[in-house]
Amino acid sequence: MIGWVGISLGAAAAYAAFRVFAGYPARTGFATLARREIAFVDAAADTLYPQGAGLPSGVEARIAFQLDGYLRLVPPRMRLLMRLLFFLMEHATLFLPAPGPRGRRRFSSLAPEQRAAVLEGWRTSRRVPRRLVFTSLRALLTNGYVADPGVLRALGLAPFAIETPVCEADLLYPPIGRPKSEIRHRAVTAPSDGRPLDLAGPRHPAYVGSER
Repeated sequence: MIGWVGISLGAAAAYAAFRVFAGYPARTGFATLARREIAFVDAAADTLYPQGAGLPSGVEARIAFQLDGYLRLVPPRMRLLMRLLFFLMEHATLFLPAPGPRGRRRFSSLAPEQRAAVLEGWRTSRRVPRRLVFTSLRALLTNGYVADPGVLRALGLAPFAIETPVCEADLLYPPIGRPKSEIRHRAVTAPSDGRPLDLAGPRHPAYVGSER
């Protein structure tokens, strides 16, 4: 009896290790996200933001890259919570399977229509915790989506190419998430001359062409 229990436990451990770690493709250019997290984020991103209507898909918008950079900036506790969120959504199909054949595969291995059904189940669940989990994931993916220049160009929200005057506060604060050593301005400039913004004017150079 003990031998069979040991064999069963060993088999379960081997399956768990395979499910969690094996089969994920190697990816380069990421500093924080593991390959299994990248695979999940890409799958969820393209499910929530499929290509269409002239807009980039979630993968084309490089949501995984955006979240990789975001993870480097958040406190350790928030970073851990985000990783746990990705892990939960990737493997919750083991207990809440997707419809159709092989619905208990990890989320990133499901067919596109199965992924959509899984996320819809979380979004419309009668259980508040499940809906909160989905809301948290959607918020992260949305923040990454609208951070992409291509998305902002497609939505007509890319910033204009304008010269902004430097005020006293600009001499005191660096860009968000950067140390004071990276304060970019050293002197105050003249204020705006009051001309209204030209809505047909050029966009900021960083948003003009594709960065992909």
